[in-house]
Amino acid sequence: MPNSPSDRSAAPRRVSVQRKGPLLMEGPVEVELEDGSVVSSDRFRVALCTCRRSRRYPWCDTSHRDRA
Repeated sequence: MPNSPSDRSAAPRRVSVQRKGPLLMEGPVEVELEDGSVVSSDRFRVALCTCRRSRRYPWCDTSHRDRA
């Protein structure tokens, strides 16, 4: 399985942490949710919601932004 913890030759995934924003992660990714279900994205970069206000959780839809 590529990029598994036991595959030491695979390049690590990069995660970018932003102070008031989502976690930006190089894709493709699989995300295991609290209920055990798994969602995936094959995009080259994904934004993972950290505020839980996204209608598309776990994907960020910028709901965390302050609205005027």
